[in-house]
Amino acid sequence: MKTFYPKDLAVPDFHALLQGSIAPRPIAFVSTIDGEGNVNLSPFSFFNLFSTNPPILVFSPSRRVRDNTTKHTLENVLEVPEVVIHVVHYGMVEQMSLASTEYPKGVNEFEKAGFTAIASSEVKPPRVKEAKVAFECKVNEVKSLGETGGAGNLVICEVLVAHVDEHVLDEKGVIDPYKIDLVARMGGNWYSRSNGDALFEIPKPLRTLGIGIDQIPEEIRNSTVLTGNNLGRLGNVESLPTIEEVKAFGLEREIQEMKIRFQNDQASWLDHLHQFAKEALEEGEVEKAWKILLQEK
Repeated sequence: MKTFYPKDLAVPDFHALLQGSIAPRPIAFVSTIDGEGNVNLSPFSFFNLFSTNPPILVFSPSRRVRDNTTKHTLENVLEVPEVVIHVVHYGMVEQMSLASTEYPKGVNEFEKAGFTAIASSEVKPPRVKEAKVAFECKVNEVKSLGETGGAGNLVICEVLVAHVDEHVLDEKGVIDPYKIDLVARMGGNWYSRSNGDALFEIPKPLRTLGIGIDQIPEEIRNSTVLTGNNLGRLGNVESLPTIEEVKAFGLEREIQEMKIRFQNDQASWLDHLHQFAKEALEEGEVEKAWKILLQEK
């Protein structure tokens, strides 16, 4: 493990370290307008959701590391404190990247990147027609974090209205992660796509009180087969199967065959038992995994 102190690295180097490790980061694709009516459109990956009531989004147009200059977006929100924040889907990522080009002030990135500008409902900046979700916001505050290159400027935005493409909604009216197909920023030139095998579910321990990993039997907790993720899923159950349930499962063909095969080899028995349980966990069958792990020869 290497240890780095910010003061020991050049700002660009520590900047790269931060961006490479604090990732993937959601992208705010922000449209703004200046006091003369010039439109700007630019992406920012220092961005997230910070409150639901009131609905607050925060993004940060940092001062440029190389020359300590400020970005047009920051200058615009100080003149006209309104923005439209769009989320970025895979179908627009190349155009979004093109919009990040540092064109001179007054150049319209909507036109340069080939996006369609449509009028917003509540704010002056236009919104991107091709975006699947757009948030019209008023800027409540701009908080400077410093005056040197790389210093952030927190643009605290309150959502006034949200526009959502109905095609990204599921049958319950909730955004479907497969349909919205979001992209996020990594370090350097890298992005990640939230789709396909990159998407997975983990039951949230909100309505249940999991037993915790500390209550898992030591023989299972110290398994050389089960991973920390496997143990985390096992520890998220409220209770273990009953003795009767474990015994009933022990009559299954796979368990009976393993008992015969490894009757004189305890180490192999445990290894195969844990591997069998691991496969069940990867299929989302937590109760089955526990019934496997609690078997005795």
